[in-house]
Amino acid sequence: MQRVCFLLKVRQDRLAEYRDRHAAVWPEMLEALSATGWHNYSLFLRDDGLLVGYLETDDFEAALAGMEATDVNARWQAQMSPFFESLDGSRPDEAMRPLTEVFHLA
Repeated sequence: MQRVCFLLKVRQDRLAEYRDRHAAVWPEMLEALSATGWHNYSLFLRDDGLLVGYLETDDFEAALAGMEATDVNARWQAQMSPFFESLDGSRPDEAMRPLTEVFHLA
């Protein structure tokens, strides 16, 4: 199982709305994530907008490709893009760059 961690930055003026959106993620989006291999997926948000994402998957590239093939992901990413800083024209899911794991206590 591959553990993946990534960072993004949520705009300070959109933090409350970002939290609200994630308190009510569309059931169709949740089903798509599970079906495409996203397991133990968590998002952690700091008050300054730093977002830490963590998930476990058999194959991160395949999990991303699986979501890319779904209509619900395209709709979700379009709605979520305005919440983020520094995407440089990318969608949030395209801007996720996994961090290098340097330690894991099994």
